[in-house]
Amino acid sequence: MQPIPPKIKSDFDALLIAKQINERYYFYYRKWLKYYLDFCQKYHFQHEDRKSLNHFIRKLKDKRQSEQQQQQAINAIAIYYETLPTVSESNIEYKNKNHIISSEKEGLKLTNADWKRVYNDLSSEIQLRNYSKKTLKAYMGWARKFQYFTKSKDPRLLIPSDVKKIMTFLAVERKVSASSQNQAFNALLFFYKHVLKKEFGDMKDIPRAKRKPYIPVVLSREEIEKVVSNLSPPYDLIVKLLYGCGLRLSECMNLRVGCLNFDMGILTVHDGKGKKDRTVPLPEKIINELKDHLEYVITRHQKDLETGYAGTFLPGLIEKKYKNAAKELAWQWFFPAKTLTFVPDKREYRLYHIHDSHVQKAVKQAVNNAKITKRASPHTFRHSFASHLLQANYDIRTIQELLGHSDVRTTMVYTHTIKSRTIKEARSPLDFV
Repeated sequence: MQPIPPKIKSDFDALLIAKQINERYYFYYRKWLKYYLDFCQKYHFQHEDRKSLNHFIRKLKDKRQSEQQQQQAINAIAIYYETLPTVSESNIEYKNKNHIISSEKEGLKLTNADWKRVYNDLSSEIQLRNYSKKTLKAYMGWARKFQYFTKSKDPRLLIPSDVKKIMTFLAVERKVSASSQNQAFNALLFFYKHVLKKEFGDMKDIPRAKRKPYIPVVLSREEIEKVVSNLSPPYDLIVKLLYGCGLRLSECMNLRVGCLNFDMGILTVHDGKGKKDRTVPLPEKIINELKDHLEYVITRHQKDLETGYAGTFLPGLIEKKYKNAAKELAWQWFFPAKTLTFVPDKREYRLYHIHDSHVQKAVKQAVNNAKITKRASPHTFRHSFASHLLQANYDIRTIQELLGHSDVRTTMVYTHTIKSRTIKEARSPLDFV
């Protein structure tokens, strides 16, 4: 049996990815395509002719293949047919900026073009704007999906209608969530504007999902205490900081020893969401716990230095500017990982903080053990922080600053998490004690 020709296999695999077929079925889909091509060659059928599929399925029935296998074969061959051009693609012309670009004349590929330079440019543009690593990962991911969806069309041939097609596909065919659709739209908008240097055009007719009003899950003080009591160190202290300071999980995990100022009673969050810094008051109730944990970090740091480790991971170019910063106590993670991380390129051991997923798993287990029926996660404690402050009559602007929100409208969502006061329940300021 002959292998699938490389060109056919490449187009077929790209469509499997674009249609979001589960990876574990790739092998079977390729197997049916190989059987189909071999069948057409053996019995002199045209594999491009869709009528050949009926003969192929009849052959499968003769071989007593199950209905499930027959259906899977039909799905695989149907995807293969989608890779076939409906017209002579070598003569297709694209209209862009009021003039015609002939793909054949310009030597541009309609499929299987090299996108390496595009990814390098996209990475450079994102890093130039100092966007977070998560944004880089998300935008690169949508660029790859866009490449697969367009069958690796030459980037110079991409037009706004290609975006419309993939957005329609996501909304209508895949029915992805509103947040995913909006993220895809923003990623492709950035891709067109800053990488391709093209105008995005009028996208009014693109189906866009509207976000449904979201009311955050909030835990009561009693429920929070139950969760904390079911957590072991250092996860119990992490949750107390998430709730006590209103931190995001990533902000808490990125805390370093120098971020805590016990004399002033404040905690400084560096490079929060949007690369913004802010300060929040340290909860007096856990000051002693924080100091005890700091002693553990100092002792751990001394032992690591004795083993000759290279230091902690540092952001940006700080290590190049301050060569000894990685080993300084102020730069050590406040919640260090249990083990050192080996860096193959430099052949040295470095220290990273506790991974976010470990905290997520610990909180989930604690919520289950506490028999709490709400869908709580580490971020729920941040929601609870804001809601409880609002319930205690804190000013919405103050809460906005403590949370690090750029827009007060984001903070306003917490007004839906507390009991509203009716006119009858309202009191005169003269009656306040």
